Amino acid sequence: MGKRAADFRTRLDEWSDDLATALDGLYGDESDAVLARLVEHAAESSRARSTALTALDRRRVATPDWFQRRERVGYMAFVDRFGGDLAGVGKRIPYLTELGVDVLHLLSLFAPRVGENDGGYAVRDYLVPDPAIGTPDDLDDLVADLHAAGISLCADFVLNHTSDDHDWAVQARAGSRYHQDLFIMFDAVADAERYEATLPEVFPQMAPGNFTYADDIERWVWTTFREFQWDLNWANPDVMVEMAQVALGLANLGVDILRLDAIAFTWKRLDTNSQNQPEAHLIAQALRAVLALAAPATVLLAEAIVGPDDLVGYLGHHRLERRECHLAYHNQLMVQGWSMLATGEAALARAALSRLTDPPATTTWFTYVRCHDDIGWAIDDADAAAVGLSGPIHRAFLAQFYRGDFPMSFASGAPFATNDATGDERTCGMTASLAGVAAAQASGDAVALDLAIRRALLLYGLAFGYGGIPIIYMGDEVCLGDDAGYRDDPARSADSRWLHRPELDDAHVALRLSPGTEAGRLWVGMRHLVETRRGVRPLHGAAQTQPFDTGAPTVFGWHRHHDRFGDLVGLANFTPHDVRADSRALAAVVGAVDAGRLVDRLDMTAPDVLALDAYQVRWLAVADDYEIVPAPLR
Repeated sequence: MGKRAADFRTRLDEWSDDLATALDGLYGDESDAVLARLVEHAAESSRARSTALTALDRRRVATPDWFQRRERVGYMAFVDRFGGDLAGVGKRIPYLTELGVDVLHLLSLFAPRVGENDGGYAVRDYLVPDPAIGTPDDLDDLVADLHAAGISLCADFVLNHTSDDHDWAVQARAGSRYHQDLFIMFDAVADAERYEATLPEVFPQMAPGNFTYADDIERWVWTTFREFQWDLNWANPDVMVEMAQVALGLANLGVDILRLDAIAFTWKRLDTNSQNQPEAHLIAQALRAVLALAAPATVLLAEAIVGPDDLVGYLGHHRLERRECHLAYHNQLMVQGWSMLATGEAALARAALSRLTDPPATTTWFTYVRCHDDIGWAIDDADAAAVGLSGPIHRAFLAQFYRGDFPMSFASGAPFATNDATGDERTCGMTASLAGVAAAQASGDAVALDLAIRRALLLYGLAFGYGGIPIIYMGDEVCLGDDAGYRDDPARSADSRWLHRPELDDAHVALRLSPGTEAGRLWVGMRHLVETRRGVRPLHGAAQTQPFDTGAPTVFGWHRHHDRFGDLVGLANFTPHDVRADSRALAAVVGAVDAGRLVDRLDMTAPDVLALDAYQVRWLAVADDYEIVPAPLR
C-alpha cells in the first residue's frame, strides 16, 4: 500500500463514524448505500489529487490550526470588478501581498446562468469558470500563483440551488425523472401552497413567492431566491452524492475554503420557515467528513446569516459537539457594529454578543464590516427588549438611518428588499458611504470627512480585534465609494446591491500612495491593523471572546483569553466625543491589573490607555507579556 492510500485509510478510520452518523440522520435505511458511494468517490478523488495538493494536505493535517492563526487576513472581491478577468486578478497579487492579505475570496468565479444570474449565484457549472473571465487553464494558473504567494483561495459552493440552465435542470426539463428528483417540484399548486403558507419571502419585490411554474414540464418548482434558481432536494440521497462530488472537484482545483452558500436554506419541512432545520447541520457535517477523507487541506465556511440562537450551531456547537464547518460569518458582530455606530450606545451589542455561545476551540469566525450582499438588520427581539428597546422599531430605525433619512444621519445608503407587509428593509452601500464619507465629500466639510474615515477604521478595528479571520471588502482599503451607475444599466437596475459592487480601477488604487487623500488614510489605517495584528497572540482564532461593561455607555469592550496565548482587552468608542473607560470595570474582567502596565498595541505611545479619542479603538495587553514592536509582515 502506497503512502497516499495509507493516508486515506487512516483518515477513513477517523472520519467514517462522523459520516455514517450524519447520513443516518439524513437518510435512515438508505444511509449505508449512500456511505459506500461517498467513500468510493472520495477514494477516487484522493487518487486524482495533485502531488502539490497532497503535500499541502499533509502539512495542514500536521498544523490543524492553520486557518485560525493571527496572521490570517482575508479579502473579498468579484473577479471582474477587481481584476477584469482571472489573468487580471493574478496581476493584482502583489497588491494583495502589499496589503497583507493571505486569504482571497473570489466572488462570481464559476460559470453562471446566461442572462440574469443574481450576481453569479445562479450557477450553471460548479467547476468551470465563467467564460467571460477566463478558461479552466487560466483558473489553474491563478490558483498556482496564489498558492505560490502564500494566499489561500476561498470560493462559493452554492448548496441550495442551481440555475435553471444547469445541465441537471436542462435534463429535468427534457423529462429525465432522475434529474427532476434532484429538485423540489410539485404537480399540484395546492402542494406548493401548503409550504408557501409558512415561508418568508427573501426578495419580496424582485421575486415574490417561493415557487415558479415551469410550463414545459407543467410542474411547480421551489425557487426560494429567484425564479431562475431551482432549489435542490437534499432529502434525495442522490443530491448528497452529486454535490459531494462537486465539493471534491472544487477541492482538487485547489480551492482552500469552500463557502457553503445559503446552507441554512437547504432542508425543507412543512409548517416551518424551512430555514435552520436540524438536517442542514447534518448536510454540513457529511460534507466535512467527505472532504476530510480526500482533501483535508480544505475547510468549510458557513454562509449562515441567521439569528444569534442559530449561528454557533454551524460551527458544530450542539447538545453534543460535532465536527461541522470550520468557519462561519460573524454576522452578529457586523450588524451590532453598525448599530452602535448609529446609536452611539454599546448596551445592545453587549447584550446580544454576550449570550452568543463560544464556538468550539477548533473553529473560528470570518469577521467583516461589509460584503457583496445587503445588510439584513438581524436584531433579535429578546436582545432589544433586554436593554429597553423594541426590536421592530430599532430595525426600522437602522434602515432609515443608513438610507440617510433619519435626522442627523451621516450615511447615504440605499434600501433593498423592502417588505411592506412585515416592515423589513435591508441596506446597501459601501463602507465609505455608510460611514459618512460620501456625505462629507459632498458638503466639503473637512471635520465631517475626518470623522467618517475614523468611523470606517473603527469598524475594521473591531473586526480585526475580535478574533477569527478579518475580511476586507474590495475597495474599503482605499475608501472606494458607491457605483450609482448601476441604475442606468437595465440588467442591474432592479437590484440595489450593485450599488456596493464598484470596479476597483488602477487610478483609485494609485491613490493609496497619497497619504493626504481619503484613499491614502484608509490604506495606512488598514495596513496598520494588519501589521499590528500579526504580533498579538490572543488574536489566534482559538481564543474565546466575551464582551463586558466598560463603565462608559458609548464604549464597547471585549476580552479575549486563551490559556496559552494570553489576554487582550478591546475598547471601541462609538461616538465623536472623547471618553474614558472605567478602570474598575477593566479590573473586574482581567483581574487586578494595574492600568499602568497595559499597552495599547495599536498606539504604543498612548499615555492613558483608558482614554479614547473620537471613534478610537484600543487593543490592550499587559506590557510584560508582549514584545513592544509588532511582528513585521512577511
